[in-house]
Amino acid sequence: MNRLPLSILLVEDHLAIARQVLDFLDGLGWQTDHAGTGALAVQLATRNSYDVVLLDLNLPDIDGLQVCRAIKAGAPSNVPILMLTARDAYEDKARGFRDGADDYLSKPFDLREVALRCEALARRHQLHVHQEMRVGPFTLQTREGRALLGDVALPLTQTGFKILLLLCREHPHAVSRSALLQHLWGSQPPDSDALKSHIYALRKQLELAGAAGVLVTIPQLGYRLAFGSAAQP
Repeated sequence: MNRLPLSILLVEDHLAIARQVLDFLDGLGWQTDHAGTGALAVQLATRNSYDVVLLDLNLPDIDGLQVCRAIKAGAPSNVPILMLTARDAYEDKARGFRDGADDYLSKPFDLREVALRCEALARRHQLHVHQEMRVGPFTLQTREGRALLGDVALPLTQTGFKILLLLCREHPHAVSRSALLQHLWGSQPPDSDALKSHIYALRKQLELAGAAGVLVTIPQLGYRLAFGSAAQP
């Protein structure tokens, strides 16, 4: 079965449980970050974009419900939160949903069900996102991960599409290198040469398609898209 390539933040202070969940999700090819405290969870969730947050309620520093409220208030997007907890009384579940939880799974849980619920939450969230974006000569079909230049499909890699998507979303503003690194690889990006390689490949694909000079480097900052007379390599 084909699975959605998701980015997950796991908030769990029990290291053995966290390792089991992370190993399982990593095995699916998903990108995962881990926070063992509520403070770190809020910091990561408000700086990075995740498809789903898996949140344990019993944390050593901040109650999980407070963490849930803080993430919902400060995250860059309305990220779905799946609560993982041994608190399975109706009153506990009701309090969690009132504080912003999107789903609830009681411990102990089947890791396969965790993955299924993550996929369901991500799909539900994507229903409220525009599936097609038009910027300049580009049309981006976000569900299919496909980019068109005019009527011609661009043969982009998955990473190339993600870069172009972020640049289109931020157009006409520039996107910093640090923002691109976080967008592509979360809180543990590879070295900067990896980003340069993907930018080079994307620029070559655009040039071959007749869009030379559209992807502009801003020295000491990052990249932006420029169209018409403003497009200078």
